[in-house]
Amino acid sequence: MNTIIKNSLQHSMSYSTYREFLKTLIEANSNSGNEKSESLAEFTKLNDKRMNRWDKTLKISEEDQNRLSHFNDNITWLVITESWCGDAAHIVPVLYKVAELININFRIVLRDENLELMDMFLTNGASAVPKLIMIDNVTGEVLNTYGPRPTEATKMVLDYKEKHGVITAEFKEELQHWYNNNKGQNIVDDLTKMLCKLEPSICLQN
Repeated sequence: MNTIIKNSLQHSMSYSTYREFLKTLIEANSNSGNEKSESLAEFTKLNDKRMNRWDKTLKISEEDQNRLSHFNDNITWLVITESWCGDAAHIVPVLYKVAELININFRIVLRDENLELMDMFLTNGASAVPKLIMIDNVTGEVLNTYGPRPTEATKMVLDYKEKHGVITAEFKEELQHWYNNNKGQNIVDDLTKMLCKLEPSICLQN
């Protein structure tokens, strides 16, 4: 296994530990990452509320559960994130729900505490989070990566940038509405397609 990935895994945390970590940040009116600010602390509070909602309300359809239940590869999902990231607040709970469903080892690390790891998985040269790294537990091989956004949200962002040049506050609000309305389905679909490449029998299920 790559030494950087191995070291990051050794210092990673579970989903439940990460959720408790967010609460300690909120109590301290702070945020994760190297940059500390009032606005990032407020985003952390907002994201904790978003994650609380998804933890309570997120549902995976019986059809998707049946399909995913056929996956049995021995892998770990390592997620790079930060408390202030709005996309992560919607995405990470879905990643965890899927991992929990099919008994995938799910671990989380903070970007700014794992810069060498982040540099291995840049998105168009940027340290964008959340980023999911799929790792074979036997060989240590990186099987695939996912993020920082689901496919439909990525297209929305690219289309908006092409038309307007920059992302505006209004568009960010629109993107939040999309996450709420989509209810994680695009993420589940994306993950299922990725897992199909690892376990083709998933794709054969009706």
